[in-house]
Amino acid sequence: MAGTQRTATEGRGPVRYGPPAPQPGLPVLPELLSVLAAAAGRAAPEPPGGGEAVREAACRHWGRRGLATSPEHVAAGPGAPALLLAVLGAYGGDVMLPRPCPAWWTPQVRLLGRRAYHVPTPAECGGVPDPYALLETVRRVRVEGGDPRVLLLSVADDPTATVPPPEMLREACEAAESAGLFVVSDESWRDTVHRPHDTLVLSPAEMLPEQAAVLVDLSGALLPAGWPAAVIRFPGTARRTWLRARTLDVLTATGAMVAGPVAGAAAHALDESDAVAGRAHAAAALHGVVAAAAHRELLAAGALARPPQAGRHLYADLTPLRAGLARHGVGDAMELEDWLGGRLGAPTPGGQRFADELGALRVRLSTGPLLGATPQERLAALTAPDPLALPHVRSSLDRLGSVLAGLA
Repeated sequence: MAGTQRTATEGRGPVRYGPPAPQPGLPVLPELLSVLAAAAGRAAPEPPGGGEAVREAACRHWGRRGLATSPEHVAAGPGAPALLLAVLGAYGGDVMLPRPCPAWWTPQVRLLGRRAYHVPTPAECGGVPDPYALLETVRRVRVEGGDPRVLLLSVADDPTATVPPPEMLREACEAAESAGLFVVSDESWRDTVHRPHDTLVLSPAEMLPEQAAVLVDLSGALLPAGWPAAVIRFPGTARRTWLRARTLDVLTATGAMVAGPVAGAAAHALDESDAVAGRAHAAAALHGVVAAAAHRELLAAGALARPPQAGRHLYADLTPLRAGLARHGVGDAMELEDWLGGRLGAPTPGGQRFADELGALRVRLSTGPLLGATPQERLAALTAPDPLALPHVRSSLDRLGSVLAGLA
């Protein structure tokens, strides 16, 4: 797969060769560069869990989304993986996850020596487990001696690029509550919804105020990926105060603190100035237009995919093209990852990366590489009235369509 630099002797499986998160492919916002540069001389480190400025900015961020929050119920860390690892380490028990799920979730659970149990998602969307399958899986696991305590889910999903309808999310939360599971909701992609006026995004914290934490990786929408920062919101109830305290213990023990200059940029991004919010909205709309065009190419070739609703990617099922792929020696998702990535010149991680079935010919396609090969081309796509009319965008989409058509 492009960009992984793996070798035959190192093999396919190590976590360090996992797929990168879908990137916007856009230059860093000048306003954020100025904020980071102004703080570059700061020598004092952030305290474990983040200083007041970033935690208070996170409270304002969630307050604008209907979640009243106090700074003492917030922690910050150097990216979502570090925070999730700390929370799971603090809470204990085995973890339930939807199938498919983000590529980095399962390794976090296994690194802690816990067991990860994957539950199928509904036909309509990804991100949340089917509630009936969740209850049955929890029952079976407990009968077999397992200890499921946590459910990870996402309200705007990587890899499927879908947003669970409110009723689906509510049923999953009710099932989690019935099963006695604590919910961790990854909402990193919440602000990358392509059509925010047509897509209602709710948080489990609204439905389970005492039983849900909210995790946001700021590189999902607000910061560049190279500036790692994330925040987590804990339930604001007395019975859950121990969870934040234990999480801070883990962050302290592992040295997982936000870099001082990055913390300043994170606080600025969380306050969503006109420039920051404008870039985020424009980028989400651009990726939505390109994802919809890529979705049309997939359907035209006979492949399957849910309509993308959020993020910078879509999840394609090329099983209907199995005969054409077999002519190229492709028989599973791992082989599809290598073959399609080579044809497109961009990472196309297979479904096995996301805990999906190896035999299912599914891949995640990112829209970032379709925007152009240079920062100038990608910025032109961001500002164009019709990005699909740009020659370099059209050429990328035509290449995708041509590769798929050759399989049909």
